[in-house]
Amino acid sequence: MAIERISCAPGNGINEDLVAVFEHDGVTDLLVLDGATSVADLDYADEQQGDVAWFVQAFAAALGRVLDAARSQADSVQLAIEDVRRDYRARTAGRDVPLYAYPLAALTWIRLRDGGGQVSASLYCLGDCKAFGIDADGVVTDLDPYVNPFETVVQDAVAALAQEGVHDPAVRRTRLLPLLRARREDQHASPAPTVLCLAPQGPLKARTANLHLPRGSAVLAMSDGFNRLADTYRLYTQEDLVRRCRADGLAGLAHELRAWETAQATAALAVKNADDASALMWTPDGVDSNDNPSIRPVPASARAAEEQA
Repeated sequence: MAIERISCAPGNGINEDLVAVFEHDGVTDLLVLDGATSVADLDYADEQQGDVAWFVQAFAAALGRVLDAARSQADSVQLAIEDVRRDYRARTAGRDVPLYAYPLAALTWIRLRDGGGQVSASLYCLGDCKAFGIDADGVVTDLDPYVNPFETVVQDAVAALAQEGVHDPAVRRTRLLPLLRARREDQHASPAPTVLCLAPQGPLKARTANLHLPRGSAVLAMSDGFNRLADTYRLYTQEDLVRRCRADGLAGLAHELRAWETAQATAALAVKNADDASALMWTPDGVDSNDNPSIRPVPASARAAEEQA
């Protein structure tokens, strides 16, 4: 097999995404985590890198400690979240943390079993990362066809601000804070959260699927920041972006994304003009170029410089 991964923050910012690969018990686990940018005024658990980056890193590490092919993905996530929550409570002991300040993230977890040339994929998805299969003939399949309904709300709000002449990202964020904080509170208070929450009030409502992919298929997962190439900037159709990833690799597309954002310097229909961008691609032939078969997460921040060099 071959595995390619990339993750980078815009400019010199802190990367709140994370990509990880775990190989164990005859399976390969691919994870893309996209931390939701904090809407709090300060960080409560990690003042150096921020609560969101801490959360995705702590979750990936905790998940790596409980992985077992015989344990379901849902049970593994539950165990990992319980571990992270204990750590968070110890770090914030005695502090009054508003509900909207609790970190959360999108998670796409693809568990692969490659046997006899056919790939079996088990998906566990929370939030709005993307997952695709692409066969040897270039036919693309959306493995998790999900559209975040709140994104339309945000786009409408940003468009209304643009009509007022508000294009500065800092001003835009300030104006949108009440909307964003109310949304976070709803997510954390939900009895069936659809994102990866620090302290879920009930069972996580993940999208799950068990699929068999055609012989020779590759699997690609990406954060919405990477997918801006297709769904925000329209530089590619969704299918063509996936095909380009398989044909040409991820690093060139990441460079293209950042170059476009730098050249345009215009307000997109999003809270931020640029976002952390991550992608992870598995193909069934070749050798893992990262040569890292160990059962541990690969922090996105540690991979970004190497992948983009």
